[in-house]
Amino acid sequence: MSAVFIPLQIGAPQIILIVVVVLLLFGGRKIPELMRGLGSGIKEFKDASKDDAPANKPEEDKKRL
Repeated sequence: MSAVFIPLQIGAPQIILIVVVVLLLFGGRKIPELMRGLGSGIKEFKDASKDDAPANKPEEDKKRL
């Protein structure tokens, strides 16, 4: 491995430190609320990308002809 990628490795101590910092910043009651918001945002993004995919196919077919 090159020296560039060494600082990007995340181990157990770094994950524990991140969890502790997040708990201190947001508190235990806010985290489930944040995760729910994140989950719903991801779901909306996936739904929007699925809805957009079939709409683009006829346009691509017309461009090929």
